[in-house]
Amino acid sequence: MKHPRLKSIDIFRGLCMVWMILNHLIDWWLNSEFDWLYTITIMVIDPIGASGFLFISGVSITLSYRKRLNQVQESEDYTFRMVRNSYLFRALFIFIIAIIYNIPAAIRFKNPSMLWFWFVLLTVAVSLLLAWPLLNKSKLLRIFIATIFLVIHFSIFNWLEPFEGESNNFGLLFHILYNGKHQDPILIFFPFFIIGTVVGDLIHKSIYINQENHHYSSFKKKFLFPVIISGVLMIISGVLINYPQFLTRKSLSWVIYSVGIDLLLLSILILFEKLIRFKTQKSYKLLFYYSYYSLTIYLAHNLLYFLFLNQLDLVSIWFFAAAAFLSIGFILRGIYHKFEEKASLKVQIGRLSLMVTIKIEVKKKREILNRNL
Repeated sequence: MKHPRLKSIDIFRGLCMVWMILNHLIDWWLNSEFDWLYTITIMVIDPIGASGFLFISGVSITLSYRKRLNQVQESEDYTFRMVRNSYLFRALFIFIIAIIYNIPAAIRFKNPSMLWFWFVLLTVAVSLLLAWPLLNKSKLLRIFIATIFLVIHFSIFNWLEPFEGESNNFGLLFHILYNGKHQDPILIFFPFFIIGTVVGDLIHKSIYINQENHHYSSFKKKFLFPVIISGVLMIISGVLINYPQFLTRKSLSWVIYSVGIDLLLLSILILFEKLIRFKTQKSYKLLFYYSYYSLTIYLAHNLLYFLFLNQLDLVSIWFFAAAAFLSIGFILRGIYHKFEEKASLKVQIGRLSLMVTIKIEVKKKREILNRNL
């Protein structure tokens, strides 16, 4: 059975992309005397930046994985091994792109160590690889593992930081885990991905399974209420545990607060879509393009770096950032209507992963056939 596309996921991912671009434009374009605005903006909207993107990536990859498991049951030609290989090839290709993406920064700063730098692409790729063994584990176990990653992070970061840049084992370990510590290091951001996989399973069970017998009261009981309540409690806890440090990435309270924001925002979007029947068909389209072409945009938007480098003030930054958002949206709209998935790097990576997987399967079948002859 074909699952209808949840517009809420596209809206959420689109918001994450818009925020990440806005974050970069303010950092690049704003005059250095107004750096405080960048700091404030980061603190306020950060939960739907890289952390939100990893969270919604975990949600969507789980829904895609469950869909493919259903295809395995329905088709003799599509096996679990193909699901696994396609998933791992996808992660590998994103990893390669992430390393290539880091090359310009390494060249610019004349620092080869920046080839391994925790921009969000590298974090997504490694998160995909780490998450594979966990996708069929229980939701409670996944939450426990996410907690363990956070415990490890907050236990060792301050210990390892003094060794940053040193040529010893501790310096190497810091480099592997935290090079780009102000970006998206794996230990603190992987838990967002894992929590996303848990939410993805909740969505799959409460919305997609037995769709013909689906009742809204069951949906509210199994998904909506638990997720909203969890989100609200986490937001309150994050604020109270370490006020006002919940606004900075250095604290556990920020993680709790940010997960709460992500849970609450996604559940509210799904509430509007599923229960209130909010008409999203037109209003969400611009964000859909940002979601559909998310990887393409992330790579291409760096071309905007030099446009107004350190030239804009507190007023003009918002005008030109809004103009950039709308311009990119309309360009993507034209690309979508003319090329659709052909211009989506994310879609092409998925197809390439499947193509390589199929070629491997065909080769294995030929080898087995030749041995039997």
